[in-house]
Amino acid sequence: MAVPSSRQEFKDYCLRRLGAPVIDINVDDQQVEDRIDEALLYYRDYHYDGTERALVRHQITSTDVANKYISVPESIIGITRILPFTSSNSASTLFNVRYQVHLNDLFDFSAESVVPYYMALDRIALLEQTFTGLKPIRFNRHTDRLYIDMNWSTDVTIGEYIIIDGYRVIDGSYTDVWGDRWLAKYTSALIKRQWGSNLSKFEGMQLPGGVTFNASNLVSEAQEELNKLEEEMMSGYSLPVFDMIG
Repeated sequence: MAVPSSRQEFKDYCLRRLGAPVIDINVDDQQVEDRIDEALLYYRDYHYDGTERALVRHQITSTDVANKYISVPESIIGITRILPFTSSNSASTLFNVRYQVHLNDLFDFSAESVVPYYMALDRIALLEQTFTGLKPIRFNRHTDRLYIDMNWSTDVTIGEYIIIDGYRVIDGSYTDVWGDRWLAKYTSALIKRQWGSNLSKFEGMQLPGGVTFNASNLVSEAQEELNKLEEEMMSGYSLPVFDMIG
C-alpha cells in the first residue's frame, strides 16, 4: 500500500478501509469531504503534530492603525506574544546599554567570566520589563484579529514590522499529514458512522433473501471506535496541560 500523500489519495484509502470498492459505501462524496474536515479539526486541536510554533512577520499598514488591530491569517490559532518593538538588549548603537557592557566589561569572552555579563543583561531585562513592559495583546482564533493595547498613533509607524509569536495549523499542503495512521483511522470511523446514519432510514427493512439492514449496529461500532481513538489521542498524542500563573 502506498502511503497517501494528497487529500484525494487519503479519501480513497479511508473508503478502502471500509470495504470499497467491493462494498458499496452509501455515503455521498460531499459527506466524505465533511468528515475529513471534521477529523482534521480534531487533529489540529489535540495532536502535538497538528500545529507548529511560528514567528510571523507583519508590516504595519494605515488600515491597521485605523482599525487598531491586525488581521492575521486563518492558519494562526494562537498567539502568545509580540516581540518588543525596541529593546535595550540590542547592541547596534553607541549609546545602547548592551553596547556599553560589551565595550567596557567584556573585551575577550575567552579571558573573562560570562557570569557578570549574564547578570548585567538579566538586570537590564528586569528594569526594561518593570518600567516599559510588554504590549498587552488580545486574540481569538475565530475573529482572526490581534488587538494590541497601545497608542496606535505614537507607538508604531506605518511601514514598521512587528513579529508575532504564535502557533499555526499544519494543513494539507504538507503531504506527510495524509500519511498519519491515527488520522486515517479516525476519519474512517467518522465515515462509517455517517454510513450507518444514512442507512438508518432503512432500519428493519427486509431485502430479498431475508436480509435486513442493521444501521444501528454500524453506528454503535463506529462510535466505539471513535471513543477509543479519542482516548488514544488524549493519552498518547496530546501535549500535557501546563498551568498558567499570573
